[in-house]
Amino acid sequence: MDADRLVVTAGLVGFVFLAILLVGIVHPTDAATLLADGDPVETLFQAFVTAIITGVTLVLTLNQLVLSQELGAVGDQRDRMEGAMTFREDVREVVETAVTPAEPSALLRALVLTSRDRAESLREATADTDDETLREQVDELTDSLVENAESVASDLDGATFGEFDVVFAALDYNYSWKIHAVRRVRTEHRDVLSDDAVAALDDLEDVLSLFGPAREHVKTLYFQWELVDLSRAIAYAAVPALVSTTAMLVFFDADAPLFAGQTLGVSHTLVVLAAAVAIAVVPFALLLSYVARIATVTKRTLSIGPFILRETDRGTDDGGNR
Repeated sequence: MDADRLVVTAGLVGFVFLAILLVGIVHPTDAATLLADGDPVETLFQAFVTAIITGVTLVLTLNQLVLSQELGAVGDQRDRMEGAMTFREDVREVVETAVTPAEPSALLRALVLTSRDRAESLREATADTDDETLREQVDELTDSLVENAESVASDLDGATFGEFDVVFAALDYNYSWKIHAVRRVRTEHRDVLSDDAVAALDDLEDVLSLFGPAREHVKTLYFQWELVDLSRAIAYAAVPALVSTTAMLVFFDADAPLFAGQTLGVSHTLVVLAAAVAIAVVPFALLLSYVARIATVTKRTLSIGPFILRETDRGTDDGGNR
């Protein structure tokens, strides 16, 4: 998930190249003989030309869809600006800082560390209670939250937006379960909670509730960033892919002396075919590598707020564990 998308693409393309070589080597009939029988090369690479042109068109359409969200009348842009400034002001008040952090990683880190501090305040506010069950639940919630917060804050420290590190670290903070645990403590022990404890619970829920939309906003910006990078990469890869497929259609001849012979027992014809196919699938490999990560992140973050969709988002019955 956190590997460079170009490295993943290279791995996929390399797998296609080696797979075709392996199939050609183990096949009982020589590759040159197979390719000279009928027109398999023409059929294959005509399909590739169509697929590449269609694929690039679809990706450019997708890019326009992403960019269309950034376009709008001045009134729409002003509403977006006001919404963003209002949210940043809410964050500034919660984290109690003079200026809200500008970098996405710093903003998320500030919210995470604030939730850690408020969890500690909750522990202090309930330390003198006579309700042992309440103390145990608060201690478990606080211990889990502090450990999780410090780990996520460490991962976010110095992370640069545009890299997957920011989103990956934010995904590790299961704020939904923590909100659920806070609300359960407040509901189950409302009769014994002091005013300070109730205020501490409210403060902790406030910062956790802000982390949700902050993470979703960062995730949305990251998806837009990734889709633009994907569009550019596929546009660049489409040119050599089209050159490769067109050259195979026009110039490739399995019986030509240029492709005769073998190297290390591998037919030159087979190597040329495998290389051409590998180059032709580069745009598709790029699309697969980017979409696989985007789809995985989307599935992990389908809900916002205290909805638990995956078992790994749950804590213990007393709340809070990752």
